[in-house]
Amino acid sequence: MEKAQQAKAESLRALHSEGVLVLPNAWDAGSAAVIAAAGAKAIATTSGGVAWSRGRTDGHGLTREEMIEQVRRIAAAVDVPVTADVEGGYGPTPEDVARTVEAAVEAGAVGVNLEDSVAPGGPLFDVQEQAARLRAARAAAEAAGLPELVINVRTDVFLFGIGEPEGRLDEVIARAAVYAEAGADSLFVPGLVDLDALAVLVKATDLPVNVMAWPGAPSVAEFEAAGVRRVSLGTAVAQSAYTVARRAAVEALTKGTYEELGDSLDFGTMNSFFAR
Repeated sequence: MEKAQQAKAESLRALHSEGVLVLPNAWDAGSAAVIAAAGAKAIATTSGGVAWSRGRTDGHGLTREEMIEQVRRIAAAVDVPVTADVEGGYGPTPEDVARTVEAAVEAGAVGVNLEDSVAPGGPLFDVQEQAARLRAARAAAEAAGLPELVINVRTDVFLFGIGEPEGRLDEVIARAAVYAEAGADSLFVPGLVDLDALAVLVKATDLPVNVMAWPGAPSVAEFEAAGVRRVSLGTAVAQSAYTVARRAAVEALTKGTYEELGDSLDFGTMNSFFAR
């Protein structure tokens, strides 16, 4: 393992210890370079954005090999740490997860997201099944020479509305305790943006808490005040970029004008991101 990659892993780990890590998620080398140039301290990938860029649906629409190929390109395009969204590990078993983690490390990632849902919409893996998958991820990272790998375990209790609403926070807290013991480094709870509930969760777990934000969600400052350590934008940046493409295309095709393309990064600036 190269010392540079180990240093990036240690840097990513340190970014969870104080303040809040903001991650506008990337989906290809170009978006990663733009986000890094904007001042991001790390790059997180979005499985949805990567899938769409490959003409696939999100939710395990990609193969392990296709996802890892994109992670490799992203990691090569930036100097900051890269954490890879590897969905559910591209297979249900601990062995599947181990192969995915080994490949992500080899591609240059220093962190991974690992979901606890069996499929989009649920159900979730039994908590002990997911714990076994997390232990396999940790062991694979160590075997690959990167024990510092940051494992961000994603629980989809709130995102997919698993169980009765009044019991969901307790379920997340219970899962967090098991996941921490199994080797997780941080806890991602997409779908939960209620600041009071997040404050309770932060106090109930030693894991840094990660949320997913979207227009209308609390601000980064509000999340930070509740104790959140990591704010991800998920697929939102990719969706916005594709929305600009659609608007520009509709304008050119219907009006014959190009105003939607105003205020774009100029050609020279974009090209300079890759003069490495």
